[in-house]
Amino acid sequence: MSLRQFEYALAVAEEGSVTAAAERLRVAQPSMSQQIRGLERDLGVELFARTPSGLVPTVVGRAFLREAEVAVQASRRARETARAGSDDLVGELVVSVQLGFGTRQLPRALGALRRRFPRLEVSVFEEPSSAELERLCRQGLVNLALMAACERSPSDAHHLGDEEFVAVLGAGHPGLAADRVGLRELGGEPWVRFDRNSALDAVLLKVLRDNDLDPPTAARVSQTATAVRWAAHGLGVTLVPASAVPEGHEHLVRPVFPAVSHPVIAVLRSGAGPAEAALLEFLRREEW
Repeated sequence: MSLRQFEYALAVAEEGSVTAAAERLRVAQPSMSQQIRGLERDLGVELFARTPSGLVPTVVGRAFLREAEVAVQASRRARETARAGSDDLVGELVVSVQLGFGTRQLPRALGALRRRFPRLEVSVFEEPSSAELERLCRQGLVNLALMAACERSPSDAHHLGDEEFVAVLGAGHPGLAADRVGLRELGGEPWVRFDRNSALDAVLLKVLRDNDLDPPTAARVSQTATAVRWAAHGLGVTLVPASAVPEGHEHLVRPVFPAVSHPVIAVLRSGAGPAEAALLEFLRREEW
């Protein structure tokens, strides 16, 4: 048995098929099938049941996969620790961010991480759905995630601070004359909102309901920067995390009352290594 076989079995369990697992790991499908059969032969058990919907771990297979995950994670941590000790950490770090969060803080933290580990490759993607982000975290598909809330244990979740939400108004809007703008004052105006089922639209919907508001929707967009720009051109008002306001639009932004804010939680994958630990430390140094 080998750790490579363990990794293949874990991938098959996650994907539900040898073909999909082979594509994900970029290996030939016949080679992966042979490795899985060899692993089952060495163990003397059947790890997967062949069903019409795909490969499903057997009872024995599930027990084996739990231990295989521990072994694979331990091996990765050992390699990363050794490389970190020589300041030569390599590999890929996958970071997922709830849409609109950490727009200013994350790039600075990643810049510091790259300066420390110049050979480390970082992949970052924004996720509109908090439910999908939670699923990615549970399955260990991302190394670190920034989100507003999670169901992980305190050892995996770290509160970095709180993200304030601000209103973006069009040029010449009377609300810009004040230091803050009341949400009820904006109730009758059209709003630029976000895609349905996105975390940001859920925040806005809750704010409107809490303040007994039911304003018309002028448009729905996918990105915070787009919402800010459209609001700036008078299409409607919008509510976004303060860090997501693009440069050059700060004069059109006002805090709201009642105040709206959400915690920013960093969630690390189980068995996180030195790269995740270093990024977490750099994020802690940022202002939230």
